[in-house]
Amino acid sequence: MEGLIPIIGKLQDVFAAVGSRENQVQLPQIVVVGSQSAGKSSVIEGIVGRDFLPRGSGIVTRRPLLIHLIHTPKEAKHRAFEDDWATFEHVPNKVFTDFEQVREEIEAETIRLTGTDKGISTEQIILKIYSATVVNLSLIDLPGITKVPDLIRDMILSFISNPQSLILAVTPANQDFANSEALKLAREVDADGDRTLFLRGEVIPVKLGIIGVVNRSQADIDSNKSVDDCLRDEMSFLYKNYPSLASKNGIKHLATALNKLLILHIRESLPELKHRITNMIAEFQTTLESLGSPIDDKKKTFLQVINHFSSAYISTIDGSSKNIGASKL
Repeated sequence: MEGLIPIIGKLQDVFAAVGSRENQVQLPQIVVVGSQSAGKSSVIEGIVGRDFLPRGSGIVTRRPLLIHLIHTPKEAKHRAFEDDWATFEHVPNKVFTDFEQVREEIEAETIRLTGTDKGISTEQIILKIYSATVVNLSLIDLPGITKVPDLIRDMILSFISNPQSLILAVTPANQDFANSEALKLAREVDADGDRTLFLRGEVIPVKLGIIGVVNRSQADIDSNKSVDDCLRDEMSFLYKNYPSLASKNGIKHLATALNKLLILHIRESLPELKHRITNMIAEFQTTLESLGSPIDDKKKTFLQVINHFSSAYISTIDGSSKNIGASKL
């Protein structure tokens, strides 16, 4: 079942490319939702084990970022590099081993489509990260929720409204959970909490569980404290202060829990997913057959199209064209 996650990941890439067909086949996926500065980036970087996401004031994430984590053991024969590496869908021939360059590429690709004036786009950036320390997982990072309803709210709802999506709602521990913007949005589409995993708190009912994590502080980020050091400090803090809860909380436990939840969710979704894809294949096959037989000589493609159009047009007005020809004779 572990191999299902990469397969779903490939389908996500395909539907991200074709866009409009994604709603027809709703794929199991994990969507990370939270307000600005809620800690989404720190949670994701903790799961990945790398510092690679853009940071700054205001809206930093301005396009959906689809992150595929691909577990690649050190001894794997297909392993291309000794250390972790990453690739982007929009630059398929380039490999990134420096994760600072991954951050720069995300920023550059965001600006390429949305400009520098803080514009928002629903077109996804697709990133794959290969590492021996990650679990197989796919996450969609979305722009942080703002107080004013806008394109961001609509974008988030378009992702979490998918009944096959799991919602990872990130809320700071010092915030009143009942007023969490992430949970408010999650409740709009998942009133019973069946699809929502919440990071810490007992006020809101969420059936997938509640997991507490210790994120990097702003001081840690400013001092370039490594993700590995922060993960070690997190475990030390949990075992010292909450020994009875430590084994079921923290970033590492969160990553494992997400992996298991996604596998179970995919398994439950497979029958309907197979049905929808089968219908789409039949639909596209019918469309393909209606376009005619394959063209053998590619050099004649344009001429054949023109001739085919001319023949069809003449056939449509056949009576008139014969009369016109006769009158000229």
